[in-house]
Amino acid sequence: MLKFEELKIFLDEKADQYNNPDFIENDPIQIPHRFILKQDIEIAGFLAATISWGNRKAIIKSAEKMLDIMGNSPYDFVMNHSEKDLREIKDKSVHRTFNGEDFTYFIKQFGRIYSENESLEDLFKLNHSEINFSHAIERFRVQFLGTEKHRTHKHVSSPYKNSSTKRIIMFLRWMVRKDKHGVDFGIWENTDQKHLSIPLDVHTGNVSRKLGLISRTQNDWKTVEELDLVIRKFDENDPAKYDFALFGLGVTKELL
Repeated sequence: MLKFEELKIFLDEKADQYNNPDFIENDPIQIPHRFILKQDIEIAGFLAATISWGNRKAIIKSAEKMLDIMGNSPYDFVMNHSEKDLREIKDKSVHRTFNGEDFTYFIKQFGRIYSENESLEDLFKLNHSEINFSHAIERFRVQFLGTEKHRTHKHVSSPYKNSSTKRIIMFLRWMVRKDKHGVDFGIWENTDQKHLSIPLDVHTGNVSRKLGLISRTQNDWKTVEELDLVIRKFDENDPAKYDFALFGLGVTKELL
């Protein structure tokens, strides 16, 4: 087991190694990188993050399918689509359990949200006393999904139900983190990246346990918070940069 300083040096090196433009090519983050307009980046990013489970190539292919349906202009489409457009989408397959009905629901919700807000950042604002996004994610869920029960609600996880909310946490990293490497966008300038967490999945969870960063065996919200406590000691201003280290180590199986 590495000592604290040794572990910090190791993870800093790995974060630098994987946090570079080459990372974009094989990751779903390439989808929002195709756009310049802030709202296009947000919509494309949220959709790509929402379907980010399973094989990364398949995720990218499915996200490209959604972009094609929207004429590769996500913001324009969600604001100006017709009912006929939605009917044509409803029976399409998209990505595994995320189907055309889910996609049309998201489009409608995006249209409503953007008619009232300039950016999705407005829905993720942290209150003064909050140190992570658990409450902000729940507030977002209420505003984005509404109160009416719908099958699509399962695609937007809840920390209140102890979900790690990996896909939303990843989306938040994309939007909030800003550095010189150009992988993450950093377009949400009113949100402090010090409150970000690590998107917890099989890769980051397993590597974190091998390195002794966490002790819990489940990949849930309690474990996200356990990892927060440790990872923020390494860099209190930019803890989420270590996602690159943990994910990269997991994908390459370097620690096996």
